[in-house]
Amino acid sequence: MAKIISGVGFNTVSKDGHAESIVNDLKYYSDIGADFAEVCLGTIDILAGGRVVRDRLAALANVTGQFPLRYSVHGLVSSNFMNASTLRHQIDVTKSFIEVCDAIGSTLLVQHSGFVSPDRPADRAEADKREHDALVEVAEVAAKYDVRVALENIFTVRAGEYRKTPTQVAETVRALDHPNVVATTDFSHAYIESTYRGLDYMKELSHMAPMTGHLHVHDSFGRPAGDTPFFYPQEASALGLGDLHLPIGWGSIPWEQIFAELTFLPGTILMMEISNRFRSEQASCLAKARGFAEAVNRRSQDSDTMTKIPTQ
Repeated sequence: MAKIISGVGFNTVSKDGHAESIVNDLKYYSDIGADFAEVCLGTIDILAGGRVVRDRLAALANVTGQFPLRYSVHGLVSSNFMNASTLRHQIDVTKSFIEVCDAIGSTLLVQHSGFVSPDRPADRAEADKREHDALVEVAEVAAKYDVRVALENIFTVRAGEYRKTPTQVAETVRALDHPNVVATTDFSHAYIESTYRGLDYMKELSHMAPMTGHLHVHDSFGRPAGDTPFFYPQEASALGLGDLHLPIGWGSIPWEQIFAELTFLPGTILMMEISNRFRSEQASCLAKARGFAEAVNRRSQDSDTMTKIPTQ
């Protein structure tokens, strides 16, 4: 039987739009024994007008092929299948990113759940339908390439905007009932949104878990950033405000409880979004993440063993 968590790794972003700028990250992740790297395609100049730039795709494939890593891909951080005016462009980009997945051997593409801005109230009427229909369309393309599109829960950024709760993201995936659409559970995002809306954090996670095929792991204190101005990212960390992407254990997410209680879909990737600002902590985070993965996989194996024990 396939492992529930198939491997662990870190994300990487380009510093200058070129694929070559992620080489140092990939080498380091490979050297410390990570299984996966998640390439943030929105930071690489690889598409123009929704179409793949072939020379840039070849460069990325050359870079990723140098290391014994498996890959996942992060789509546009600005992706939004609820936005009526840009929807066609958003879908075209996602389809092209699926093609990029195929070229670098990635079987998973992260897609942010959509939102409606408070200054575009007319978009709210059919926002959920637009997102649903867009996911159906891209899922059919994903199926041809054996790629999972993983819908990620996001948190409210501005008062008055429409966002789905983690539970609602899970319901979206469940309603689609498509083998190539799963959820990405971002634990910090769920923590912040639960605080903002007064939701039960563990209940929100428990609703997402059965639909989840990808995990974004990084720490925070679950406090919305609000309108506090930060001149340096270290100021946000010092105050414990916002989506901080801290090393595991620096925040207050109950990691041991999460991985002792929840399980996910087979083949789930545990991906740490902990930047090289925390390079000195990444190796220890990798060890902790492996411990979490082993706990989930061992619990799943024990459960399978129990179901196979014959009764008298």
